[in-house]
Amino acid sequence: MDADQERRVRAVLALGGVPQADLPDGVQQVRLRLLERAAGGEDAPRDVSAWAAVVASRLAMDWHRARSRQERLAERLAAQRRPDHHPSGEDSRVLSLTVAQGLDELPDAQRQVLVLRFYADLSVRSIADELGVPEGTVKSRLHTAVRALRARLHEDEVV
Repeated sequence: MDADQERRVRAVLALGGVPQADLPDGVQQVRLRLLERAAGGEDAPRDVSAWAAVVASRLAMDWHRARSRQERLAERLAAQRRPDHHPSGEDSRVLSLTVAQGLDELPDAQRQVLVLRFYADLSVRSIADELGVPEGTVKSRLHTAVRALRARLHEDEVV
């Protein structure tokens, strides 16, 4: 993986709820899976960047399932208070927290496609291919996830 791919993997992990301290381990896990794939005689993925983003999203889902919702929320709130975080203002902070909470409340499959589509910038077709589901399933999950996040933002009067 090159530096851009690593940044993308780190971002997908972070958006999936993995805390900053665990991001290097997550990146290593993605690298390990790529090496295991090669060692197993499998061909290299057609699009290593897309493959790595999907693997990262699956790792984030695994991590997400293992932790309690309260613990994750507390870590995100603490991250928002760190001086190395550069919010553009109070509104930006409130929006970030609300989106983070909204992502936490989504079912794993919806959160996964949302992060892959809008952050990792994968096409619907790429997501479908990598996850092994029909494109219609990806579109449906995206639609439902976006609608839920939008409702959350309106409910909390953020937008």
